Amino acid sequence: MSFHHIPVLLAECLEGLAIQPDGTYLDGTAGGAGHSREIAMRLDTGRLISLDQDPDAVAVAKERLAGLPATVVQMNFRYADQALAQLGVEGLDGALLDLGVSSHQLDEISRGFSYQGEAPLDMRMSQSGPTAADLVNHETREELARILKEYGEEPYAWQIAGKIVLQREKEPILTTSQLMQTIASAVPPAVRRKDKNPARRSFQALRIAVNGELDALSQGMDVIFNALRPGGRFCIITFHSLEDRLVKQRFRLWATACTCPPEFPVCVCGGKAKAKLITKKPIEADAQEQAQNRRARSAKLRVIEKL
Repeated sequence: MSFHHIPVLLAECLEGLAIQPDGTYLDGTAGGAGHSREIAMRLDTGRLISLDQDPDAVAVAKERLAGLPATVVQMNFRYADQALAQLGVEGLDGALLDLGVSSHQLDEISRGFSYQGEAPLDMRMSQSGPTAADLVNHETREELARILKEYGEEPYAWQIAGKIVLQREKEPILTTSQLMQTIASAVPPAVRRKDKNPARRSFQALRIAVNGELDALSQGMDVIFNALRPGGRFCIITFHSLEDRLVKQRFRLWATACTCPPEFPVCVCGGKAKAKLITKKPIEADAQEQAQNRRARSAKLRVIEKL
């Protein structure tokens, strides 16, 4: 199976994890196993658990991690606690999440993630459950507009949702090109001329909705943080503002001791910080990596250490 994958911010992730050869680590988003392989190669008596919900990624990860101290499991990282329990893992010394759609999922046109090419309107990372076509052909205009605005920050969300509803009354929207044409027809001509990819934000929004990505991230962060041992590192790479905002807020919450309202003159909650921020500002790829890897252009890495 062809599965092109260049791990983003690899050196920075390895440094952030502070890998110990006898430690136990989790890669919650195996993808092409680029990060996983480098982590596993630094272990001797340690162990890596590598998760992915995409069966294609799982097959490739098993092949690329063969002979290394790694176990690959097909599962969404939001259920990492279940995977760890099944494997008898009681605690983690580090964990990594590389969020968003993988290069393989984008490049494999038949998966329906890309607006460049003709393919069934799918977008399912797990290759199971309702598709993007199910969503655009059955949700109300109000719900479609909410998804496009909330998950894609699309300024023409209401207009695009209206066009989708009108178009599906004529015939179902079943392919990526049908959806792209519908979106393009909903935005002003000046916007189409300025933006070469007017469907980009809408495709992102639908992908997030189809895969429940933000809910998975929120639940998965809590599950994985709870599994960390004291001193364990948690590294998360995000690719758009919605993900990064969620990670930033959760990390800051864990690293904050007092949760009293600001108008209180003294602390009465007695709270204690659960973690410390290793990166107060996100780490971004340098110009060289951005030139070599298109996915690195919007990547941001945040790291926290459990106390």
